Amino acid sequence: MSDTSLHAVQHQLIDFEVPALACDCHTHVFGPATSFPFDAGRVYTPGDASVADLLSLQRLLQLQRVVIVQPSPYGADNRCTVDGLLALGDRARGVAVIANSTSEAQLQEMHHAGVRGVRLNLETGGMHDPVAAARQLEGLARRVAPLGWHVQLYTNLTVLAGLADVIGALEQPVVLDHFCGAQAALGTEQPHFDVLLDLARQGRAYVKLSAPHRISKLEDCADAAALAQALIAANPQRMLWGSDWPHPGARPGSIRRVDLIEPFNAIDDGRALNRLAQWAGDASTLRQILVANPARLYDF
Repeated sequence: MSDTSLHAVQHQLIDFEVPALACDCHTHVFGPATSFPFDAGRVYTPGDASVADLLSLQRLLQLQRVVIVQPSPYGADNRCTVDGLLALGDRARGVAVIANSTSEAQLQEMHHAGVRGVRLNLETGGMHDPVAAARQLEGLARRVAPLGWHVQLYTNLTVLAGLADVIGALEQPVVLDHFCGAQAALGTEQPHFDVLLDLARQGRAYVKLSAPHRISKLEDCADAAALAQALIAANPQRMLWGSDWPHPGARPGSIRRVDLIEPFNAIDDGRALNRLAQWAGDASTLRQILVANPARLYDF
């Protein structure tokens, strides 16, 4: 079933000149469920968010490239993500989720379709043990190293602090989703934010300046600006931007039930992209974040 919230949001018009070949580095596609069944162990059930809907957003935001990230409700069944990549062609790249049972042939097929990274989602599954997380991270990194893929982590700052040495020793880059869970209200002095800054500064990690509504409770996510600007100042060559479209994620206080379709969050993506331009401060830095960094990381 299509989620009506996708079409109910009024998006702000883009108020700056979007550079050519700009990329949204964090989106998902869902459905139809009849073609792409969900994983039995999922923690939520989304509605449909189609490739056609994603292309409409791309046109609205004046973007020419996109990265589709495998969402948790599909587990390690990447067929929906790969289907989206094949439909979009050269403008799209992907980040997969794999299991021990994922074959080398499947990895090669995904690479051919445009996958260039593998995702380790610790946060949604509630994995907060740095030792166990390190084992998973190192194992995934070894598995995809021959393909030249990066590893994308969704976790929080406390777990990151326990993984910093492991990340520093990996041969391939690590990408950290959604500000690595830094809490905007706590500012740049919060515990372990310095670890995130150091990893970016050293070039050991990319950070997605994505989904600030996940880390801020303020209207327009005003308190996220200090975190974003500190990260950009640390190393603009390791910053990425993503809309997180179609904005899955439980609302505060809500109970997640897999037997009901969980509505997507109503997020103004035009405002989100305009906000990035304000954080970047100048056209050169903005182009670095929207064009040069994605081109390098995702092999466009």
